[in-house]
Amino acid sequence: MKPGEFDRRLLRRRHETLASDVSLIASEFLGGFQVVQKIDRPAVSIFGSARVGEQTSVYRHARETGALFAADDFAVVTGGGPGVMEAANRGCQEAGGLSVGFNIELAHEQGLNAYCDLSMTFKHFYARKTMFVKAAEGFVIFPGGFGTLDELFESLTLVQTGKIGGFPVVLFGASYWSPMLDWIRARMLEDGLISPADLDLVHVTDLPAEAVDCVVSRYDARVAEGSA
Repeated sequence: MKPGEFDRRLLRRRHETLASDVSLIASEFLGGFQVVQKIDRPAVSIFGSARVGEQTSVYRHARETGALFAADDFAVVTGGGPGVMEAANRGCQEAGGLSVGFNIELAHEQGLNAYCDLSMTFKHFYARKTMFVKAAEGFVIFPGGFGTLDELFESLTLVQTGKIGGFPVVLFGASYWSPMLDWIRARMLEDGLISPADLDLVHVTDLPAEAVDCVVSRYDARVAEGSA
């Protein structure tokens, strides 16, 4: 079955293979949970575009961020692909850390990058996205497209609704994210669709060390409180 065909079939209102399809999805969740259990230290999930090249500042900053997390004994979890994902995995692995990739089968994307110590390739986005949250103590989100925005807003929804707690969400690249945040303030907040406190759910930085400290310090505080 080609990438995407299973999901297209599954999302039809009616189909004839309901029990077997649910079983396949359950087995993918189980496999993902088993990989997460192999992560022997706190972890951060890092997201961003698969389309940025090694020569870009975004790639360099993601690589540095991955290395700094490794220095603080954090594993780095990404989507396992190229671009920002490769950079973060690469920086972590080069610094002697534990580098994890949760890849996805897609028709037009490259496969797993070469810098993952633990990995799994998923067929279904929903199972894969669960692992990003289950494995991590926070998210660092670099510039990206629709997939990156999906991961950003899903994480904010989980924090806002109390499904996960004490979970920092760091946006890396102020010039990239500021227009979106300005719109959120001007429309969502002004129209009463979110609360002022919801804006405090994100931290914006241009510094790899600050991104790392935001996640690590929050985790350390939770450990001290006994809530981690």
